[in-house]
Amino acid sequence: MSRRCIVTGKGVLVGHNVSHANNKTKRRFLPNLQVTSLLSDALRQSIRMRLSSRGIKTVEHAGGLDAWLLKTPDAKLDIETKRLKKRVKKALEKRAA
Repeated sequence: MSRRCIVTGKGVLVGHNVSHANNKTKRRFLPNLQVTSLLSDALRQSIRMRLSSRGIKTVEHAGGLDAWLLKTPDAKLDIETKRLKKRVKKALEKRAA
């Protein structure tokens, strides 16, 4: 599993630890990833996702998981979230009919 947020795309950055003597050693800056359960109203179940704290705020600001998925273009989504978006659309169409 990669250390990358599904929503924001934030990943690992690299840099240096710099000592007082200005010695530089490599280090990694890891994103603040959280495993969270988001409720999908269309599917009537909770979906577990690995998101950064900013990603969680983004989804909540958009109005929840379903609203964020429908608002986001497919080009910005990865394979798993495209499948989830397709399931949500299908469930909403079924409920509307």
